[in-house]
Amino acid sequence: MTAAGTGGLDAIRKTPAEAVLGFDFDGTLAPIVDDPASARAHPGAAPALARLAPRVGAVVIVTGRPAAVAVEYGGFEGIDGLVVLGQYGLERWESGVLTEPDPPPGVAEARAKLPGVLAAAGAPPETLIEDKGQALAVHTRRCAEPEVALERLRSILAALAERTGLTLEPGRLVLELRPPGMDKGMALRTFIAERGGRPSAVLFAGDDLGDLAAFDAVESLRAEGVPGVLVCSGSTEVTALAERADLVVDGPSGVVDLLETLADSF
Repeated sequence: MTAAGTGGLDAIRKTPAEAVLGFDFDGTLAPIVDDPASARAHPGAAPALARLAPRVGAVVIVTGRPAAVAVEYGGFEGIDGLVVLGQYGLERWESGVLTEPDPPPGVAEARAKLPGVLAAAGAPPETLIEDKGQALAVHTRRCAEPEVALERLRSILAALAERTGLTLEPGRLVLELRPPGMDKGMALRTFIAERGGRPSAVLFAGDDLGDLAAFDAVESLRAEGVPGVLVCSGSTEVTALAERADLVVDGPSGVVDLLETLADSF
């Protein structure tokens, strides 16, 4: 723990009703799996979030997945007070209501071209395309040499993203083509601003490179005088978050333990 993180946790415990707790989904609340469609939240995640949500100012999940998918795979339906911001904040699920914009035309163009691009690049047959509606993710986790496959595809997917007006977001053995101008940090800051007022503290837990923007947002809030906590759901695949975190826990099970500890402290 760092002094800043300790201060953030103390502020959450002191005034939980004004605190905002944010979480990534995959790798943080749900274990990483070979097939994204098989991902499910840790069995303790939904019960722990259900305990926390009524006791704090807000619990928000910020994910690159479609919001409805995160709700389904997490078993989050019916958790009062939980908000899910999907597609890096482009979608919002709250109280059973989903709000989503139409995808930009570049997504449809990339969707049509992506299979041919992968074939021309010699992508291994185990390469998986995940269609998120608002974005397209290319996974190499199931390939015999996943890191080699990822690097082989990086430049050609970057070129496709540029041609279609999208941005390329790297992650844990995945490259995602998505609309520009939105990230988890912006989603978190926008959510906090919409709530009005000033939170007593902000916590964000993540595991992957896309969560660094949310870490940036928490650190920016710290600079404005809002106590904050940076939590890394640790893994051997990505170390960038652990290097910046106030607290590193042992994957989704460690995140659930943290949630239970927080709920017990109020």
